[in-house]
Amino acid sequence: MAKVKEYKNKLQENYKSKIAPELFKEHGYKSIMEVPKVSKIVINMGIGDAVHDSKKLDNAANELMQLTGQKPLVTKAKKSLAVFKLREGMPIGIKVTLRGQKMYDFLVRLIDVALPRVRDFRGVSKNAFDGQGNYTLGIKEQIIFPEIDYDKVQKVNGMDITFVTTAKTNNDGFLLLQKMGLPFEK
Repeated sequence: MAKVKEYKNKLQENYKSKIAPELFKEHGYKSIMEVPKVSKIVINMGIGDAVHDSKKLDNAANELMQLTGQKPLVTKAKKSLAVFKLREGMPIGIKVTLRGQKMYDFLVRLIDVALPRVRDFRGVSKNAFDGQGNYTLGIKEQIIFPEIDYDKVQKVNGMDITFVTTAKTNNDGFLLLQKMGLPFEK
């Protein structure tokens, strides 16, 4: 049986060959296993209009599938809210969890292609860490990704991209994401 050569992108190779050893030396970890890494990326889109029109949820799910290469999971309301005409269990959003190769591929496209397309982009905020080294980035328009055909977009939706890391502190998470190329504001 022929061996299949496994594809790895440059960011994944760069993390293993340069970033992890640098972090290991700089912080004096006792084991290479202590070096923080990005364990998963969760992309979440809240579709408030899905309460009235379920086609909007389907359209957003198709767009998110184009971005990630994975079928999104539909998220449902946990509580009923009369103000928004929302009942418990109604579909109100979608999310995708990326790990492994798809995670690195998405991260490369986000850093190299999508973020530079944001108008008046000066870097992402340093203040969006959660206290345990995880970082959440809010994007206002899905059309910054080249996979999305602007002419077929019926409604511009935003998304939250959460980088879940193995870092124990915000500073460790910041240094990891900075070395991986996430453009933080100066």
